[in-house]
Amino acid sequence: MSQYQVAIVGAGTSGISAAVALADRGITSLLIDRADRVGSSWHSRYERLRLNTGKQFSHLPNRPYPTDTPTFPTRDQVIEHLERHAHEAGIELRLGCRVERLDRADGHWRLTTSTGAIDAAEVVVATGFDHEPFVPDWPGRPSWPGALVHSSQYRNPLPYTGKRVLVVGAGCSGMEIAYDLATGGAAKVWLSARTPPNIMLRHGPGGIAGDFIATPLYHAPIPIADAIARFGRKKTIGDLGEFGLPIPDEGIFARSARLGVAPAIVDNDVIAAIRNRSIEVVPGVESLDADSVCLADGVRIDPQDMVCATGFRRELDKLAGHLGVLDERGWPHPTGEKPAAEGLRFIGFVPRPSQIGFAAKQAHRAARAIARELR
Repeated sequence: MSQYQVAIVGAGTSGISAAVALADRGITSLLIDRADRVGSSWHSRYERLRLNTGKQFSHLPNRPYPTDTPTFPTRDQVIEHLERHAHEAGIELRLGCRVERLDRADGHWRLTTSTGAIDAAEVVVATGFDHEPFVPDWPGRPSWPGALVHSSQYRNPLPYTGKRVLVVGAGCSGMEIAYDLATGGAAKVWLSARTPPNIMLRHGPGGIAGDFIATPLYHAPIPIADAIARFGRKKTIGDLGEFGLPIPDEGIFARSARLGVAPAIVDNDVIAAIRNRSIEVVPGVESLDADSVCLADGVRIDPQDMVCATGFRRELDKLAGHLGVLDERGWPHPTGEKPAAEGLRFIGFVPRPSQIGFAAKQAHRAARAIARELR
């Protein structure tokens, strides 16, 4: 039996944020992850990935990126940032260990794991949104002969050279992967958008990071924030309705509050590719068969391969569903500094631009609260 002051579940950006924030207060934590390396989800992302929010809002607590880092760090720069700070003094790593269940007993928490039980006075859950890849079980999927992968398995366009490819999902990853394919040698690229996304540009007016403008709007009343964002989209992007991406009736901030959906933040080059139809936007997928993919409008298309940017599932039910800390959607409540139960906190479960930086702020405040409770 292992006993610790604080156990942190998940060694991604939010978990490492919690660990370094605690270390800054002299508290050693046990940082646990089922993968064999920290930041595992970042290692599996596509090669051209860059953060869609600026580096000043996207680093671990009190640990900015090196000064020569570009405004939008690359995937590999984020990985290096995480690996460097996860190995700081005051952090004990336990990798290759799956936490299966949390239980409260005798004034402490017991973590049932794949490598044995762990006891801790406090627990931080930081497994995040990108936990289990999700692909819809479309009718006819077993009969479709083409290659079908989740976006977490996509690396670069080389395997798709000369092929017709359907990308399903018009969020950040879907739009960027579609652009990567369209400019990387694919013969034809469709982008399936069942629900038109709210879109923001990575670079705002004057070339500044778009999240520099968006982040303060999260503190404004939702109707005002949505009106400002809608005006900004019309000025910077315009109406893409004729290309299959009309401006949604529900604004960025209202949708985020209702569904926990962040906007798609992309470069102007992606918008240009949609306008010149290098990327053809089509409706949602309804079914598959041996010869084609049937779309929601009844049209059939004939991709050879599919990349599904259809999101992830949090999978918190098995871990904590019995504790009464999840809402009807399976989301933890509350998150951040305030405990969901005595000695139990959730960090990194608020989808928004600058999410890494927001989770870092949550971690900083949670570490302060944990330090008080441990005293």
